[in-house]
Amino acid sequence: MRFFNTRAVIYLLLILLGLSSAAPNFLNAKAQENLPAWFTHNTLKLGLDLQGGSHLLMSADTTPLINGAVERAAEQLLAQLRENKIAYAKPQTDGTRWQLSLRNAANLEKAKALATEHNRTPAGLRMFKVAGHENTLSITLTEEYIAQIRKDALDRSLEVVRRRLNETGLVEPSISKQGDDGVLIQMPGVSDPAYIRQLLGTTAQMSFHWVARPQSTLPTMTVLSSKDQQTYTLEKQVAMKGEHISDASLGFHQNTGEPVVTFALDNVGAKLFGDMTRKNIGRALAIVLDNEVITAPVIQGVIGSGRGEITGNFTSSEASDLALLLRAGALPAPLAVVEERTVGPDLGSDAIQMGLVTGVFGAALVLLFMTVIYRGWGLIACSSLTINIGLIFGILSLLNATLTLPGIAGIILTIGMAVDANILINERIREESARGKRAMAAINAGFDKAYATIIDANVTTLIAVSLLFMFGNGPVRGFAVTIAIGLVTSMFTSIAVTRVLIKWHIPKRQRDVLSFSGFAMLDRLSKRNTNFLGGRFMGLALSAILSLGSVALFFGEGLNYGVDFTGGTLVNVKTEQLSVQGLRSNLLAHDFDRASIQEFGDDKQFLVRLPAHSGDKQLSANEIDSLKAAILSEDPAATFPRVDMVGPKISGGFADASILAVLLAAAGMLMYLWIRYESHFATAAIATIGLDITKTIGFFALTGLEFNLTAVAALLALIGYSINDKVVVFDRVREGLRADPNAPLLRVLNESISSTLTRTLFTSATTILAILPMAVAGGDAVSSFAKPMLFGIIVGTSSSIFIASPILYFLGMWREQKGLKQLRPSAEEVRESLALMP
Repeated sequence: MRFFNTRAVIYLLLILLGLSSAAPNFLNAKAQENLPAWFTHNTLKLGLDLQGGSHLLMSADTTPLINGAVERAAEQLLAQLRENKIAYAKPQTDGTRWQLSLRNAANLEKAKALATEHNRTPAGLRMFKVAGHENTLSITLTEEYIAQIRKDALDRSLEVVRRRLNETGLVEPSISKQGDDGVLIQMPGVSDPAYIRQLLGTTAQMSFHWVARPQSTLPTMTVLSSKDQQTYTLEKQVAMKGEHISDASLGFHQNTGEPVVTFALDNVGAKLFGDMTRKNIGRALAIVLDNEVITAPVIQGVIGSGRGEITGNFTSSEASDLALLLRAGALPAPLAVVEERTVGPDLGSDAIQMGLVTGVFGAALVLLFMTVIYRGWGLIACSSLTINIGLIFGILSLLNATLTLPGIAGIILTIGMAVDANILINERIREESARGKRAMAAINAGFDKAYATIIDANVTTLIAVSLLFMFGNGPVRGFAVTIAIGLVTSMFTSIAVTRVLIKWHIPKRQRDVLSFSGFAMLDRLSKRNTNFLGGRFMGLALSAILSLGSVALFFGEGLNYGVDFTGGTLVNVKTEQLSVQGLRSNLLAHDFDRASIQEFGDDKQFLVRLPAHSGDKQLSANEIDSLKAAILSEDPAATFPRVDMVGPKISGGFADASILAVLLAAAGMLMYLWIRYESHFATAAIATIGLDITKTIGFFALTGLEFNLTAVAALLALIGYSINDKVVVFDRVREGLRADPNAPLLRVLNESISSTLTRTLFTSATTILAILPMAVAGGDAVSSFAKPMLFGIIVGTSSSIFIASPILYFLGMWREQKGLKQLRPSAEEVRESLALMP
């Protein structure tokens, strides 16, 4: 009893810690004022889809940097060749490879030696590979050096982006890396990111170049003026780089009053600028920003103060923005928008309300169902479930996680799935009690027998969820994290907490035989040997026909792909003045002939889709500004609650990652089940999952629901849920075969289905009840998740009974014909056989 009390105290402390971590999320501002900051700051953050804001994913184009590295290495080598009087022909560049032909092949080894002299970065990284054949010398950048260039560029870009956004006064923007070349910017409360997009899309590479003299023999370049498109011929060599500018601000010309940008140079720049101007009085010095001449004043005297002005017929806003860019520094590589998503604050508050209402209603339905079915035992399960929900919020708060709309969907789904372990335990205890075991013996046996099933079922689901996290984007990752945490906490509450609560519940009934309530019809089905496999041929044939029909729909009607997969722009327009026809006419008049329009949600709301231009490699981010301007020209009161823009590069990546995630989920589950059970168990489960998934895809094709990343989350969640169902049945099959290895497989399968039928139907019922409010009242934002989940649960439940078991039966009979056993020897059987050996 002492051990039991110690264990109970530990569980209680863990629960109190988890619930305390969740508590700040539910305290009002006044209550939080009287609590320490370290406690109140431990809260969930709301995602942009719940609070409103903008999300920008920008890709850094590091090609110029890589080309520049090749040019620098080549120039250095050419200088060495000239110094050593080694003649060569005109060099050629091919991507990251540069080569030249030597006039004399005998100089090849010496040239190779010269090339390798300066082939290391200050950190010791080899920059390029040197090769030579006959009279041809080539250098190729190493993959390690290219990766380092990209990493450095991305790190510097993050810092510059952070400084630029801080200069704007934007409140708490979130800036992070995304992959090898992406910068992800999330801006709560920003409903129109056009200005930010423009600010971040400007590289702000500034340099000073002398205007070339008429008879100059130095290399030159032609650059246009940013204002009047005047052509300037400038010396190619940079006189001074803009990196020496230490400060810049908006100012006004003392004579004309026009806005100018005043700048200050650092010590090195001030000295260099003073020397430059002293030696070049009377020459024009061009200030070049991103390959455009801003101004080209003539130097009238020595400028040794380290301060100057940039004029260029600026407006105050333009001068202020330029000063901001110069203060924040230049981006090392251009940033292009490849994904942009915006959610208005009204839509975000609606999403919160929807999530709260549907979540609370779904949880209430689950708790009511468990109480009605199991009475007192159901109340224990409800207590365990309530603690589980609190622990989910506690862990998410401890991780400072961001709660998104898919995350709310994940919590709702977890509520339904978490009950599964409690139902498994209750059904096992009821079976042991039906055999006449006393209370404590039945409870211990029930938990012991349910333990392995719960672990197997949750591990297979975690495989699907982990892949969803690896290959998903932000909101979908939030869904995966929520499900994963929910599965872990549900295992703890169902196995540990529920056991303690049950033992506390029966202190004076330990020698009694426990009784459980349930549906009499299900009880009778569980006790009688119903021949579920009697219709195995018909079941498999019907399943195959439905799956083939789904495949035909997929290739015929196809799926209604969202912009996540097709690329392009999706705008939710809310207008009181325009009809569908009026909106179409307006867009046609502004040359948006590619736009498709459909009614959406409430009256006077529309979805406008603009597919990506064929052949585009980047997203035309300015197109959305033109679209908004066209609509506002007809209805100035129009609003845009939601905007999604996805570039071809990102949409292609989403498609590839989604396919890979589904395939890897199937492979991971196959491997796990193969290890835990046998090859034919794993094959039967995966084959059934394939049939379930094809039917669900057919559901998307038939209903026309948008197939987006949320739909992929639903598919992977269904894979986890469906395999969970199969594992419970297969665990009973294994148990039956262990108990009587010579029993007919058909009988074992029927008995296993019968004994797990109550659990299968009850678990499906609770999951459906949890998701049903979201499917009915959740709206279009979660319809691609909730409705397929309902369909998939029904399909997965029926396939566990009528599809997976028949496939396992046919595979098992095939093994018998080959003389193989249904199961490999258990550890105990191996030990016993070894003990009997002489």
